[in-house]
Amino acid sequence: MLRLSKLTDYAVVVLVRLSRGEGVQTSPGIAATTGIPEPTVAKVLKILAAGGLVASQRGARGGYRLMRPLAAIPVADVIGAVDGPIALTACVDGSAVECESRGLCPMHGRWDPVNEAIHQALVGITLADMQEASIPRAFRIPATVSIPAAE
Repeated sequence: MLRLSKLTDYAVVVLVRLSRGEGVQTSPGIAATTGIPEPTVAKVLKILAAGGLVASQRGARGGYRLMRPLAAIPVADVIGAVDGPIALTACVDGSAVECESRGLCPMHGRWDPVNEAIHQALVGITLADMQEASIPRAFRIPATVSIPAAE
């Protein structure tokens, strides 16, 4: 089973929360609104800052802010920042773990196309797509529809 870490899940929640605020937000503030424990939020923010997804600001009015809008953050970038390169097995290119049977295995290199397909799918889905997916399709308003102002 392919499973992402809990920290990656939390990272998505934290990034979406950062998109809903003006300016910078603090880890205690994010923790209070998301229900994620503050030490975990602080850890996730540190990882996301190292991955270039958020920027930190020191001082009395310090905190964190997004480096780019949710529509410009593919899910693959979040996974890469938190969990490292996407690798289904130890024998795919870019895997952090070395396969012990690499020289003898008849499947060596055969997982690369599968891994690449999954990577491309994750590159094609942004956090904005995920945020929008939480709105039931029946209640979404197509971008081509204009809504008249209330009188």
